[in-house]
Amino acid sequence: MADKLLIVEDEETLRVSLKRVFSSVGYDVDTAPSGETALGILEEKAFDLIITDIILPGINGIELLKKCREQNAEQIVIVVTAYASLETAVEALRAGAYDYIVKPIIHEEIKRIAKNALRERSLRTENLILRKQIEERYDFERIVGQSGVITSLITEVKKVADSRSNVLLLGETGTGKELFARAIHFNSSRRDRPFVPINCSAIPENLLESELFGYVRGAFTGAVGSKRGLFEEADGGTVFLDEIGDLDQSLQAKLLRVMDDHEIRPVGGVQSRKVDIRFITATNRDIGKDVKEGVFREDLFYRINVISLRLPPLRERREDILILVRFFLDKFAGELGKTVKYIDDEAMRLLMGYYWPGNVRELQNIVERAVLIADSNTIFPEHLPEGLKGISPFVETSMERALSIEDYTKEFIIRYQDMYNEQKIADMLGITRKSLWEKRKRWGIARKG
Repeated sequence: MADKLLIVEDEETLRVSLKRVFSSVGYDVDTAPSGETALGILEEKAFDLIITDIILPGINGIELLKKCREQNAEQIVIVVTAYASLETAVEALRAGAYDYIVKPIIHEEIKRIAKNALRERSLRTENLILRKQIEERYDFERIVGQSGVITSLITEVKKVADSRSNVLLLGETGTGKELFARAIHFNSSRRDRPFVPINCSAIPENLLESELFGYVRGAFTGAVGSKRGLFEEADGGTVFLDEIGDLDQSLQAKLLRVMDDHEIRPVGGVQSRKVDIRFITATNRDIGKDVKEGVFREDLFYRINVISLRLPPLRERREDILILVRFFLDKFAGELGKTVKYIDDEAMRLLMGYYWPGNVRELQNIVERAVLIADSNTIFPEHLPEGLKGISPFVETSMERALSIEDYTKEFIIRYQDMYNEQKIADMLGITRKSLWEKRKRWGIARKG
């Protein structure tokens, strides 16, 4: 995608000349004859680089520079003047200018400085992304398991990793949907561009739109500057929308437009911006049922469901439990500085017999806790949670009746709501409190007390 450049110059001949020079080498160029006009443009559009004359009608280039930096501390600005003086140069640099150019402008010089400025901006952005997500390279060897169901899934994932098609990951909470999403991204041609994970149920609904699409200055109370949204940050890369089934319908419609038009419009803005994004989505809900009930848009479902992959729950791949336990033992023993290397046969029997409603994530947490509290090199049954020391009658009955996940969850809530608080029930089921509230509402299960 072309770098966006704003040229602020009151001399029309020079303004047109600079636009032609930069457009000819691939920049997306806007121009403004004054600082006030430039500020109006900046309310609607973000730029990678601003080149401004210092002597302008109305507010001068230094004032414009300061206002730009107030709105966006990372904004890169190059200032230009016909009056070379050390004092002016120092003032511009102190105000945050990247560089200082004296007229008459030499085209090759200004192109070189602009290229260097954008390279520095790119490095800053990459470092921010790296710090933000502590990015790792995910290859398929990080997906632990040798069962037939997991090896078949990895084979499917390898086939679709480098396509442009959107992918829908289906599976219970804790089955590793984000791990698979990262594996898809980092084994695709987009691997050197951002991977942006977004949990649709973790961000409050009133903030989610501005987080996804960004906003312009003045879009709402507190919007003192413009902000790039997560979709724009992901341009050229992959967005992972976890718990997409929790997205409200107004945002579903806006997401559909992004997928159809490949454009985003910041909150409060009037101009759209092109983006190139691959979407990987995930849900633990029966999204087909949500479509039938009108909770989830059918047209959006077709867009996200170009390729669908079902991640198996841990109870369907029990032969992987021992492999996973050994993997987590090594991982947490190293991280916690412990000498734990082994697991007692009885403790392993308990792990193999458990129902695992929280799947791999629950197993990981249990092994981490056991390593932490173990006082020898072996994990024994006493290092495991009480709930694992025998399958409860409820779980045993549920397995005999072959309950669906939905029916199991419903009966679980009804059975244990008098014994545990909302957070504990949500944790036991491996879901969020919001998801628990929605399930209560859908099934008409009133809270006790």
